[in-house]
Amino acid sequence: MKVLVLNGSPKGEYSITLQTLLYLEKNFSEHKFQFLHVGRYIRAFEKDFSPAADAIKDADLIIFSYPVYTFIAPSQLHRFIELLKASRIDLSGKFATQITTSKHFYDVTAHKYIQENCQDLNMKYIKGLSADMDDLLTENGQREAKEFFKYVCWSIEHDIYETIFSNTVPPKHLPVSTVTATQDKKRGDVVIVTDCAKDDKQLNNMIERFKAVLKYKSRIVNIIEYPLQGGCLGCFNCAATGKCVYKDGFDDFLRSNIQTADAIVYAFSIKDHSMGSIFKMYDDRQFCNGHRPVTMGIPIGYLISGNYYAEANLQMIIEGRSEVGGNFLAGVACDEINPDVEIDRLAERLDYAISNKYIQPKNFYGVGGMKIFRDLIWLMRGMMKADHQFYKEHRLYDFPQKKKGTVLKMYLVGALISSPKLKAKIGNKMNEGMLAPYKKVLK
Repeated sequence: MKVLVLNGSPKGEYSITLQTLLYLEKNFSEHKFQFLHVGRYIRAFEKDFSPAADAIKDADLIIFSYPVYTFIAPSQLHRFIELLKASRIDLSGKFATQITTSKHFYDVTAHKYIQENCQDLNMKYIKGLSADMDDLLTENGQREAKEFFKYVCWSIEHDIYETIFSNTVPPKHLPVSTVTATQDKKRGDVVIVTDCAKDDKQLNNMIERFKAVLKYKSRIVNIIEYPLQGGCLGCFNCAATGKCVYKDGFDDFLRSNIQTADAIVYAFSIKDHSMGSIFKMYDDRQFCNGHRPVTMGIPIGYLISGNYYAEANLQMIIEGRSEVGGNFLAGVACDEINPDVEIDRLAERLDYAISNKYIQPKNFYGVGGMKIFRDLIWLMRGMMKADHQFYKEHRLYDFPQKKKGTVLKMYLVGALISSPKLKAKIGNKMNEGMLAPYKKVLK
């Protein structure tokens, strides 16, 4: 496969983000990588875009590589995308993804920007990798980078990519076709949690198709049928005991019948721009687990009947839930655009995630959300004992102020760049020094 890396960093070869791509090139030598430093040499591409055009046309996969600058991509990459669109190259059907580095501050808006522009060009966009600047220096970060590229290769092989969101309102409730169920289901347990009423034929059909095409054994938990005594009272009884004050047994049922699954799929019809009051009661009652992401590592998916593409807030809620929970969001299949295709893709992504134990690094929603919970639990650890124990066991207390070595190093760097004379003497050695640890990884 011919892989074209569009390096949007104005630092060019000194880009930290680029090091991840160089690492992938070394680990996947069966693929041919080509690098264009479009950020550093944007003026040259303004004068002559043909070298970029030729490389883009020849590529099987295009990877946008860049550091997140102020909510989105660097201005140089913005300009390159303007030139790309102005060139009117036909990119229909060409695969694209992205890799960024940042401290996860609004990496989500940066990724959405690239995704939307790829989809404007009718490209097949695969969800990208959002990495911390230092991830490649750790074994876990190196593993995540390799697992991400394997997932990209699998997506291309199986023609799996993200749905194009449309600003126009499509026809409501497109019909869902029935299919013959996959025989010889794999051993496993995929639970479908729903509030589907018997007369909701559309959502029922979506669930039945999903069950039929899924390669794993699955079961349905209809929360309408569970005798919930009421919604969460906010009494914090569970904070101390881990048990809900209600005597309906839901806390035990949740832990033994849902949270033990290999994957969880939520199925509902949109009501009042949300999932409806019954589902919200189910969500609120999950507070019996406190602020503990007890299902982290379990992939999740959604079957949604309704115009999901017009519900920007619901989209943010769903992505945020998966990110804070540490769950790979395998997809959201709705019945507004190609429901059969979307349901089948969701089933395939879940199969891949379960079989390969695939987890993507968290983005701003997940990192930012967990830092809020981390500080909250630490402050209230005397009351939230179960949460505190969980956070300690899973090393979620990653307070940056305790990294004294890094703090002292930053004081030294600050002193160096504050002195014009020292800065002039150092020259480009600072960039070289920043890349030195990454060069060790590449070797």
